[in-house]
Amino acid sequence: MKILHIVPSYKPAYIYGGPIESVSKLCEGLVKAGHEVDVFTTTANGETELPVEEGKTIDVDGVNVTYFRRITKDHTHVSPDLWKHLYKNVQSYDIVNIQSWWSFLVIVAACICHAKGVRVVVSPRGMLSPYIFNSGNSKKKKLIHAVIGRWALSKTWFHATAEAEVAECREVIPGWKGFMIANNVTLPDIPIVKQEKEVFTLIFMSRVHQKKGIEILLNAVQGISFPVKLQIAGSGEADYTQKLKDLVKELGIEDKVEWLGWMDRDRKFKVLMEADLFVLASLNENFANVVLESLHMGTPVMVSKEVALSKFVADYKVGWVSSLATNDVTKKITEARNEKEKRHWIEENGREIIAKSFSEKVLIAQYVEQYKNVINYK
Repeated sequence: MKILHIVPSYKPAYIYGGPIESVSKLCEGLVKAGHEVDVFTTTANGETELPVEEGKTIDVDGVNVTYFRRITKDHTHVSPDLWKHLYKNVQSYDIVNIQSWWSFLVIVAACICHAKGVRVVVSPRGMLSPYIFNSGNSKKKKLIHAVIGRWALSKTWFHATAEAEVAECREVIPGWKGFMIANNVTLPDIPIVKQEKEVFTLIFMSRVHQKKGIEILLNAVQGISFPVKLQIAGSGEADYTQKLKDLVKELGIEDKVEWLGWMDRDRKFKVLMEADLFVLASLNENFANVVLESLHMGTPVMVSKEVALSKFVADYKVGWVSSLATNDVTKKITEARNEKEKRHWIEENGREIIAKSFSEKVLIAQYVEQYKNVINYK
């Protein structure tokens, strides 16, 4: 097959977090499986631009990637150059997979694909959840959805990464055709070496964003009676980060919170391995690659029910699942600290469970099968 992926940003724009990892891993896996894969993306790298040659196809780990100039520096990622190139060339592809939603870049791209009669799969990456729909510029989103979004989505197939996202997609478009396949995550082949620590160490590793439930974690830490440290690894908007730091001071837990900032891939896995428990009390999370990354490094997890992988965590007993209530988060962290044998079992077995459940070979085969189903749909 000849497959085109359209995504607002692509590696090395790692500032955008998990989707950069999972989308690039998918594209690379499809190439290894013998398919021709192109990526159309922008030079977006947060508030800056990637140092790449615009409009030229570049080999990025085996994938043909073309970075187009964007004329906006925000999440709209408007790129007339990408749209023009897409309009001229999209009919040469068997299928198009659009990653994410809401940015003008991908909405217009979807309309171009429909105009040219090309089959399209949309991977919303959590962008169609009720939380996203009703947060931020919710009035603008609802207007866009009413005017063009609903029509554009209804002519596509959806790809969800978890059962919870399937339900979200069909809430937005009743009867929407689609399929569910988990994210394809790159995991390092490095040994797990754990050391006992006097202070029970929690690690939060994600974007520093309102939907991640960091306030819940901070309040939960205040209620913990034993020695504990919460490490916060990630970056976000300066104003929101400062708001969190002010809350830490207000709660009187400055000695229990460590701000690690954004970190590169090598350091990320080392920090995950060194922690006693990964914590994520998100208000909404369509997958959460870092849950798998943590388990791969032998570190159990505590996640909220709103994290799509919470069912996996509960079914395979690789961690603890809480509500968004502060006292319940405190309770689950306390249980994790006290259940040392369970933590040791997860350390010993987590990597094998992840390998069996999220095998790259199996996942890529599922994508290929589903792409063919979409192409051949009558």
